[in-house]
Amino acid sequence: MSDSPEATDKVCPQCGQSLPASAFHRNKRRPDGLAFYCKTCAAARSAASRRKRGIAAQRTPAVPVVDGLKCCPDCQQIKPLADFPRTTNASGRHSYCKPCHNARGRESKQRLYGGSREYHLRRRYGVGQKEFDELLTEQGGVFAVCGTPDPEHLDHDHRTGWVRGILCFNCNGGLGQFRDSPERLARAITYLRGTTWQRVLIHPGVYQMCSPTRGRPPSPRS
Repeated sequence: MSDSPEATDKVCPQCGQSLPASAFHRNKRRPDGLAFYCKTCAAARSAASRRKRGIAAQRTPAVPVVDGLKCCPDCQQIKPLADFPRTTNASGRHSYCKPCHNARGRESKQRLYGGSREYHLRRRYGVGQKEFDELLTEQGGVFAVCGTPDPEHLDHDHRTGWVRGILCFNCNGGLGQFRDSPERLARAITYLRGTTWQRVLIHPGVYQMCSPTRGRPPSPRS
C-alpha cells in the first residue's frame, strides 16, 4: 500500500470513523499532510465555534462563482480574487475578503487581548499595557532620553529582544540610525563638540565665527 495521503485511511478523533484521505482537508503543517478532523466534523466544530462567538452561520452563495471570483462568507459578496488576502493554503487566498478579514482580526484582538494596543505590545515585546505603565512610572512619566512628557514608543535591544525603556519617536529612531552602538554615539558627541562654530571676540564689539578644530569662519552664504 502506498504511503501517500490519497491511499491511506485515517481515523477522525471526533466521529471515530476510519475514512479515506479525501474526507480530510489538506494541511501541509501536519506529518500526514491532512487535517486533524474530517471535513464533516471540522465543519460542525467551526459552526459551533461561530455560534458560541455570536457570528452568523456561513451561507452558500445563491449563484455559482466563476473562475477568478470568490464569495466571502461574511459579507456574502462575490469579489475578484485580488480582493482577498494572500495565504499559503491550497487556494492561495484567505476565505474572507480584505475588509471582513480585517474586521475579524480586530474582533479577535479585542476578544483575546482587550484591543490592538495590548496585542501589539504582547506580540512584539512580550509585555502588556500594565508593564508599560509601570516602566513609565519608573521613568517619571517622561522620555528616558530627552525628558519630554507623554512618551509612547517602547524601545528594545534588537539583539536580545529585551525592553530598555520608553522613548519619543525621534529618540527611538535616532538610536536605530546609530545601530544601538555606544561607540558611534560617542564619536557623534565628539564630532559635535569639535565642530561647533563659536563666536570669538577679535575687537571690541566685533566677533568672528570660527571652529575649535578648523580655526576658520564658515563660507559666506550666497
